[in-house]
Amino acid sequence: MHTKLRLPSSGRNTPSPPASPLRSPHLRHRTGKSSGRFNFTVTNRSLANRIAWIVLSVLLRRQGVFLFAPLLYISGMVFYVGTVSFDVVVPDVIKVRRVSGSVYRSPVVYVKVRSEMEADNSSSDAISSVWKHAKRGDWRPCVKKFSGGLPESNGYIYVEANGGLNQQRTSICNAVAVAGYLNATLVIPNFRFHSIWRDPSKFSDIYDEEFFVKTLENDVRVVDSVPGYLMERFDHNLTNVYNFKIKAYSLIQYYKDTVLPRLLEEKLVYYFLITNIGFFLNIFNLLLCRFIRISPFANRLSYDAPPDVQRLRCLANYEALRFSKPLLTMGEALVSRMKERSANNGGKYISVHLRFEEDMVAFSCCVYDGGAKEREDMIAAREKGWKGKFTKPGRILNPGANRVNGKCPLTPLEVGLMLRGMGFDKSTSIFLASGRIYDSERHMAPLLEMFPLLQTKEALASAEELAPFKNYSSRMAAIDYTVCLHSEVFVTTQGGNFPQLLLGHRRYLFNGHSKTIKPDKRKLAVYFDNPKIGWKTFKRHMLSMRAHSDSKGFELKRPNDSIYSFPCPNCMCRTNKTDDSRTTSKS
Repeated sequence: MHTKLRLPSSGRNTPSPPASPLRSPHLRHRTGKSSGRFNFTVTNRSLANRIAWIVLSVLLRRQGVFLFAPLLYISGMVFYVGTVSFDVVVPDVIKVRRVSGSVYRSPVVYVKVRSEMEADNSSSDAISSVWKHAKRGDWRPCVKKFSGGLPESNGYIYVEANGGLNQQRTSICNAVAVAGYLNATLVIPNFRFHSIWRDPSKFSDIYDEEFFVKTLENDVRVVDSVPGYLMERFDHNLTNVYNFKIKAYSLIQYYKDTVLPRLLEEKLVYYFLITNIGFFLNIFNLLLCRFIRISPFANRLSYDAPPDVQRLRCLANYEALRFSKPLLTMGEALVSRMKERSANNGGKYISVHLRFEEDMVAFSCCVYDGGAKEREDMIAAREKGWKGKFTKPGRILNPGANRVNGKCPLTPLEVGLMLRGMGFDKSTSIFLASGRIYDSERHMAPLLEMFPLLQTKEALASAEELAPFKNYSSRMAAIDYTVCLHSEVFVTTQGGNFPQLLLGHRRYLFNGHSKTIKPDKRKLAVYFDNPKIGWKTFKRHMLSMRAHSDSKGFELKRPNDSIYSFPCPNCMCRTNKTDDSRTTSKS
């Protein structure tokens, strides 16, 4: 009899699911009716294999054990670590590998190479053999001056120039450019007193004010003071004048979009006058806001600007700014004396800008060989000049890193070694532009041994001649600037505004080619930190460095370069031989 097919009912008679396939080829027998479990029989296996298969069978039957495996592993590791001894013997001294160039060891190098250096006669007359590279064409100043009247002024701009001599100079030039671009009247800039330079000099003490105004008269209106009616309106107190806080290196478009509208703003003030006869209404239209102040004003204009703005900067820096008559007379007298003392080199001398004054050494946070006294001096100088800036919580001073990165001022000894390596011998005349050298008696001795013809403004001029300028740092810097400007070679050792402006001014003066040595201080740090270096090796490195400076004598300005260092092509135009020959034939 055939069995009838039936659909399964509510589950009571549901057949068991089919058994899972065997999980291992080692499984031999299956026992139990329908339990779904396996029974393993292991044949011909060792005891270790049997134990392994028993563990595996348990894991397969109880798969949840896998969840506890990490916990079991960690527990086992903790137990193991607890049984191991970690006693380590710490040495008394841990040797740390020092970075080459991070320690000041120049005096050791000097002792090492001194005898060889003095015996080297191959560098005679080096000053006439440098700068053999072609000038890549002649460039001539071509700053155009406009002629004719200026339109009505949009108002007055008053700026406060901060910093030292050359930072103030850039402020003046930028102020001229901004005033000319906005068609405003520039009030002669005021010099802010600085706690470091401590020079109360005014514009007319440093520059020829009359010449400045006259040179710019067709391009920018310049007045020597704020008109009286405006001073009355602000209670004779310039701090009451609206002051623009402008970000550093702002674009000229910012001045047009933000400063000019404020300058042009007009307000009406109504005055009601009451008399004994009756009431009369009188309305006076007074221009209250056509006068603004910008303080501070150092570096408040981008280096990259339209040609008309750059032209005004060039006109101000290279044509309008001339030192006042007393400073110019003193500077030119020292130039003449330097040439007289350089007769053995055809009147040629080199100038060195040495930044090894106490404040510069303190600010750099570099360590030299002065020991405890130097450390105490530097701490006192930092506190005096910067009031806790270097002792803030979290501030870490790293002299070694500063030296490796080329941020440490060169000492007089290092400058002497560098120049002797570059081929300048004892017969070379050097003018040293500097303030008061830190611990000068000790630091200057080796430089004077290497260059006995070295001069300073104090050595070239009498005390009576320098008396009018002695206590004014900016005026003394102006004298240094003049002597360096006319030297055959200029050597910069630390950077800053002084060498940057001098670099550009010398290019402007020498037809686009500036004979300037700008050493790679990162490389110098490594050479001076090697007491095993020989003179021939050191000299080879120095000559290579000098050749690199020679190739950089002429450079065109790139968009983000300073026009005060790179006057070509904004302030100078290239000339060809035809033009030069025509000029020569006419003269």
